[in-house]
Amino acid sequence: MQDLATAAKQTAELLKTLTADGGLRLKYRIVAGAGAADPDGLEDRLIYVDISGPDAHLLTDRDGEMLRALEHLAAKTLRLEPDEHDRVSFDSDNFKADRAADLREMAERGVNYVRDREKPWSFEPMSSRERRLLHLILKTHEDLRTESSGEGPRRFVVLYPKDMPSRPESRSDSRSGSRRDSRPDSRNRADEIAKRFRRR
Repeated sequence: MQDLATAAKQTAELLKTLTADGGLRLKYRIVAGAGAADPDGLEDRLIYVDISGPDAHLLTDRDGEMLRALEHLAAKTLRLEPDEHDRVSFDSDNFKADRAADLREMAERGVNYVRDREKPWSFEPMSSRERRLLHLILKTHEDLRTESSGEGPRRFVVLYPKDMPSRPESRSDSRSGSRRDSRPDSRNRADEIAKRFRRR
């Protein structure tokens, strides 16, 4: 990554564009350097953006879809390589910390299932960043192993006993669902903002 002061300035410019041109009512705080470090140690972040304001809930609807889109835009703006994308992290309303807790709970359920039944456990589909976090959480269990399966947005993590060979496995019906339900009015507002950007 380039120097942090320049990267933070470019991130701020991106957010100014989104709030001014996109009509999003947001406030944000950008932290760069050591202060941006993830206390859970799951993200290797150098820039942390905490977002609040009247429209902040739009970022966390649909399981944080817009939050992930902002992170992707920022990574592209900063010209980060794919393996550096978690150097910049956006959060709102403690969504990331709550989601990390969800992932830890899911991981524990999966670990118990695989150890008790000696069968693979398939987690729900999730973003590449969340799959990476789940792999990291599960890495501490030396008697188990993980791999990703599926394609595109339906890609998911499978947990196996360490010596079991990989095989096609359907996702478990008992996997946990979304942390937050989308609000219909939020979905309409998010769609309206997206259309406005497509017309530009």
